[in-house]
Amino acid sequence: MFATSTATAPTTRNLIVDYYDTIPPTVAKCGAGPGGAPGTPEFAPGFALPELTDDVRRFFAAATATWRGLGAYRGHRLQLIDLMGNPGTHTTKTFASLLIVARAVEHIRRTGDRICIVTPTSANKGIALRDAVGRAIIAGLAAPEDLSIAVLAPAATRHKFRQDPLYTDAAWRARNPVLRFAGEAEGVKALGRAFVDEHAKQAYERHGVALWFSLSLPNYLVADAARAAFEADASPTSAAGPRWHAHSVSSAYGLLGYNLGRDVLEDAGRASPTDRPGFLLVQHLGTPDMVLNLRYGSFSPEHLPAYRPDGDNDAWVQDADPRFPTTTDDPAEVLDPTFYTHRPVTSPAMNDLVARYGGDGIVVSRRECLARYPMLRSLLADTRRLPADPAQLREWSLVMALTGVLNAIDRGLVPDGYEVVVHGTGCYHTDDYPVAEPDAEVATVPDVAMAVLGDR
Repeated sequence: MFATSTATAPTTRNLIVDYYDTIPPTVAKCGAGPGGAPGTPEFAPGFALPELTDDVRRFFAAATATWRGLGAYRGHRLQLIDLMGNPGTHTTKTFASLLIVARAVEHIRRTGDRICIVTPTSANKGIALRDAVGRAIIAGLAAPEDLSIAVLAPAATRHKFRQDPLYTDAAWRARNPVLRFAGEAEGVKALGRAFVDEHAKQAYERHGVALWFSLSLPNYLVADAARAAFEADASPTSAAGPRWHAHSVSSAYGLLGYNLGRDVLEDAGRASPTDRPGFLLVQHLGTPDMVLNLRYGSFSPEHLPAYRPDGDNDAWVQDADPRFPTTTDDPAEVLDPTFYTHRPVTSPAMNDLVARYGGDGIVVSRRECLARYPMLRSLLADTRRLPADPAQLREWSLVMALTGVLNAIDRGLVPDGYEVVVHGTGCYHTDDYPVAEPDAEVATVPDVAMAVLGDR
C-alpha cells in the first residue's frame, strides 16, 4: 500500500539561526512581551536575544530540522518534518527551550540578575530546558551560578529523564534539581506555580535569584512558528495540492505555533491564506480531550464510544466512531504519560482553525500502534531508528502521529487528493540514554523550596 519516492532530497535548516529575522515580527504578532520585575511571581525576561556571535551559533546548533518525503499511502502523499534531531532531547521541545534560555542569557548579561527557570513538565519540556541550560553553560554564555533550572515532573514519567551534563557534574546537579511529584500528573503545574508565587520575592531578596515560571504559551508559540517558514522553503503550499498537518497533541502548542508562523508569512506577502493547510489532531485514550471538544464542543467523556469486551482477543472493541480506536487493551489506557492535559484551554483556538481551514481529529491505541509498528520501523529506517522491540520505546509521539494518519486515511477521514505533513515531534528509546534518578521527592511548596533554595 506504500509507494516510496526518492524524487526530492531532504531539506535541513536550523530553525532558529536560519530564521532569526522572523522572531521579532512573530513576537509582535502574538503580543508577547516581558513579564513582571525580578522578584515578582510574574517575572519573565523580554524577548531580546543575543547577537549571533560564533558562541551563540554553537549554542543554537542543535536546533536543526529536516523535511523529507515518506512516499505515498493509498494515494495520499506523506511528508515528515523531523523535529527530533537534537541527540540531547530527541524532541521538538529543543527549539523553544533554546530560545527561552537565550532570553535568560541576554537578561543576565544586560542586568546582572541571576535566573532560575522553574518548569513543571510531564517530561519533555523539562528535559529540553535542562539540555539548553547545560549548552549555555558549556558554551560560556552564562556562569553556572547565574543560570539554573528546577524541573518538577510527575512520578509516572521518571523513566524519561536522562543523565545529562547538569546531572553528571555534582556542583551543577545541586543547583539544577529534578523533582518528582507523587500526586496526579496535572498537579505539577499548580505546585510549581504556587512555589513561585510564594517564594519569588524571598528568592530574589535573600539569594539574588529571579524565579522564572516558564510555562507560558508565547514561549512556545514563537519557536514553533518557524515551522511555517521552513515549510515555505522546503515544500511551499503554493506549489502543492491541498494539505493537512498532523500532530500528536496534548495542548496543540506546535500547531498553534505553526499557525502563528503562517500569519507572519502572510503579513509579509510570503504566503497566501487561500492555501493554508488543515490540521489532524492525534491523541490517545488517556486524554482524548481535544478530539472530543473538536467533534462535540465538549470535554465530557459521555461522548466516547461504548467499548465492549472481545474475549477471543482479550481486548475491547467498538465500531461506532471511526475517530476512536476500533480495538484497545483498555478504554482508558495511557499510551504515553507525556500527553496528560485534560480540558486544555487551547481547544477553542484549535477548533476555530479546523473550522476555518479544515481538518479532523483521531485517537489511537497501543494495539493500533503495535499493529503498524513493523511498517513504521521500515518507513522510518532513514529518519529515526525505532527499536526492534517496541517495549523499549519511551516516547511515542512519532509512532502515534503516523498511526493516526494511516488510520485516518484507511477510515476515509482524510479527503481524496490531500497530502499529509506529519510533525515528527518526539521519539526516543532505552538505548538513547541512561536514566537519571530524581534529586528529591516533593509534595508541598516547602518541599520544593528546600530542594531549590535550601543550599543557596
